[in-house]
Amino acid sequence: MEEKLKIAISSGKGGTGKTFIATNVARVLERTGRCVRYLDCDVEEPNGHLFLKPGINQKEDAVVFSPVGIDNEKCNGCGKCEENCMYNAISVINGKALFFQDLCHICGACTLVCPENAIIEKNRVIGTMVCGTSGKIQVHYGLLKTGEGGMSPRLIKKVKRYIDTGVNLLDSPPGTSCPVVETISDADLCVLVADPTPFGINDLKLSVDMCREIGIEPVVLINRAEDLNSDLSDYCSKEGLEIIGSVADDRAVAECYSAGNLAVDKLPEYADVFAQMADRIIELAKQDRPVKAEKKIPKIRVDKNLVQVGAKNTPPDHSSREIVVISGKGGTGKTSIAAAFCALEEKLLIADCDVDAADLHLVLSPQVVEQGAFSGGYMAKIDSDACVGCGECFEHCRFDAIKQVEHNNNTVYQVDEVSCEGCGVCRIVCEYEAVSLDVCVNGEWFLSETRFGPMSHAKLGVAEENSGKLVTLVRNKKDELAGKHGLQRALIDGSPGTGCPVIASITGTDYALVVTEPTVSGVHDLYRVLDVIKFFNIKSGVIVNKYDLNHEKTNEIIGITQEAGSEFLGAIPYDKSITKAQLKGLSVVEYTDNETTATINDIWEKISHSVYETEKA
Repeated sequence: MEEKLKIAISSGKGGTGKTFIATNVARVLERTGRCVRYLDCDVEEPNGHLFLKPGINQKEDAVVFSPVGIDNEKCNGCGKCEENCMYNAISVINGKALFFQDLCHICGACTLVCPENAIIEKNRVIGTMVCGTSGKIQVHYGLLKTGEGGMSPRLIKKVKRYIDTGVNLLDSPPGTSCPVVETISDADLCVLVADPTPFGINDLKLSVDMCREIGIEPVVLINRAEDLNSDLSDYCSKEGLEIIGSVADDRAVAECYSAGNLAVDKLPEYADVFAQMADRIIELAKQDRPVKAEKKIPKIRVDKNLVQVGAKNTPPDHSSREIVVISGKGGTGKTSIAAAFCALEEKLLIADCDVDAADLHLVLSPQVVEQGAFSGGYMAKIDSDACVGCGECFEHCRFDAIKQVEHNNNTVYQVDEVSCEGCGVCRIVCEYEAVSLDVCVNGEWFLSETRFGPMSHAKLGVAEENSGKLVTLVRNKKDELAGKHGLQRALIDGSPGTGCPVIASITGTDYALVVTEPTVSGVHDLYRVLDVIKFFNIKSGVIVNKYDLNHEKTNEIIGITQEAGSEFLGAIPYDKSITKAQLKGLSVVEYTDNETTATINDIWEKISHSVYETEKA
């Protein structure tokens, strides 16, 4: 019987070529006669189907059984639902319970504690599941519904149900947060795709830490390899990471990708390159690979600066005029362009809300003046000595976070910290008081000084969740800086994608600038992020980076932008001076003066005039 291999392809940030690698590896493995499944777990922005072009044979709603409202005829206003909801999804006002579906994590706590059975539960559509075939490759992917960012792990679980015998390639979301952990946690091998830029190396380090924290020893594959310096190879050597192969920084590959084609189909010289990498991937996936790191990642210090963020937290009184730079996916040049805007404005408030893979600090070199820990929730713990092994916690946990273990020759239950979302259901159902809830430290926040103004930023802990809440904290801290420094102009480097972090990045902002690329995936993701912007009724603009890779797609993006009621602001050429500026720790406008910087300057003048120099309605 054929083996069942689960191989995750992941990256510290978007845009490294993760999907490019995964789809080309799938094709060369298919040619060997293996049974191959491609499972796109990047449910916020699934793109693999754009390259594999499967014939679709099944499409259905992805549903979860969820609270959808409260029967006010049954509700007695006791408040037990509000008291036990860890996500602030229920409020009781004047004896009447109000339900906020967007905040609900579908844990079931409210249903368990309601004495009148007043919680209404029904199937809730969180996205779409799509199945098809590309040649002999089985393709499965989920498409998350707009506004359902918190449901990403639930939809990923549904995609992974299609894992079967043969080679299963899991195209992971980028970053290190809970959707990534959900994707890779039980993989036989995790391949981390990185590029040899300062941003790429910084984010690779985060991903390596995440993998090792959950017990996986990853390997590295270098995309867009060029001789910038030896930093990437030096890091891999120091950490004992195997580099299983590389793909050159070849404009022909970029143009092939932009048109939605596979390199192994259109560029024969790459067929052998990918075949060799695929063989090594299969070989490693069959091996038992112990984690090489000797030390666990140091825990974040909890001190007097611990900030607990809940859904009801409100911003300080000092609000600023905000421009947020976002992208449908990572790697479009969002952060490089945001850094250039900072240099052009020279003095403003800066916030890096890309907390899952923050890179802006690599250009702005912030000097930290204040910092603290961040908590977005709780972590359940089970006292093994008090646990009697009744299994009630196991039966009622909707996150598969309770595991059966042996303790003193007895079968008891323990909490899987990676899966736990701190809902407290296990504590509610435990009759033996064996469960406690502790404050969970999810990351760190920083207030800093830069050469362009004060900056609020943060770092999400490895394999942690609540990135949306941490984004909210960064924005709130930015408003504290507004009052302290008397500045009212703010620039936010937002999160990529369409999930919780980007929703938290753009909610209530004055202007959202979308950076995209002229590729099939860029177009696909642009539609998705413009839908989110429209959902929140935010004024927006679009720019195309590397527009000269594909003029046809650039023109298509202009049309999409206009149809969406957004403003097309300009097109930036493919320019390696942006990467060279990164290597110097500079924004591109500080590094050189050329067509690229002139275009960026023109775009910034349009946006700043529209937002900063117009009275707020």
